[in-house]
Amino acid sequence: MRVVFMGTPDFAVPSLRELASRFEVVLVLTRPDAVRSRGKKLEPSPVKAAALELDIPVTEATRITPEVMDRLHEAEADIFCVAAYGCILPDEVWHMAPLGIVNVHASLLPRWRGAAPIQRAILAGDERAGISIMRIGHGVDTGAYCAQASCSVAGKTADELTAELAQLGADLLCDTLPALADETAVWTEQDESLVTHAQKISKAEMRLDPQESALVNLRRVLASSDAAPARCIAAGKPVRIMRAVAADGDASMCAAGELVCQSKRIYIGCSDGMLEITSVKPDGKRQMDASAWAAGLHGDGLTWGKLS
Repeated sequence: MRVVFMGTPDFAVPSLRELASRFEVVLVLTRPDAVRSRGKKLEPSPVKAAALELDIPVTEATRITPEVMDRLHEAEADIFCVAAYGCILPDEVWHMAPLGIVNVHASLLPRWRGAAPIQRAILAGDERAGISIMRIGHGVDTGAYCAQASCSVAGKTADELTAELAQLGADLLCDTLPALADETAVWTEQDESLVTHAQKISKAEMRLDPQESALVNLRRVLASSDAAPARCIAAGKPVRIMRAVAADGDASMCAAGELVCQSKRIYIGCSDGMLEITSVKPDGKRQMDASAWAAGLHGDGLTWGKLS
């Protein structure tokens, strides 16, 4: 089976690698090189880097131009596979390959259509997250799906869950393609009454707040990303909380808004309990263990609060 693959970020790389190991990937379409780190140097997308390593031809595009359409026609692919490409595909592309086009979406549709399904699943306290192999349509993630797979969410960070779902999606995609080829795949239309939308995460909604519960604040830490980090004011200074866990012990030792250092461990009080902070990144400094950060905190009556 000849495959054109469209994808850009790390999430898409396992799908490309798995496809390349089991089918013939004849072309990769990805977004152009961009500044992806602090060095202000142009870097290839993770998918481009993987494609070059696999010796697969690459076309870079932020939109489908006539030149890109020519490349797609020339590929003579049986099917197009998409995973987080980040570009709107015109109707003509949907019908170009004999088997059509399928998308690897990181949710159990119809739950969490949209840009941030993994983080939304964590913030909402979902027990399970998953992958849907779906058709692309005019709406945002509105197409029918022919396969789903899931995994547990509990205790995983957004990065950890993303990596797990990326591999789950890669396996599910490749396992599904033979059924698409022989037309035995069963398509399920989404139940509109069950739809939820995964809007992009804003920085403001990720701010930790001592007036909210320990569980709500913990979910924000787990769902945190570089684009929308879990931040607060701690001991008078802005800090990103990188890792935290539900704290055992007497919650009365740390009231809401209090920050307690005890035996090189740091606790913050929330409205109904406390969290233990295990890793932080103070503004302008490197990430560090909480014990190292605690060594620089002095005095009694330390507090923490929400960033304004």
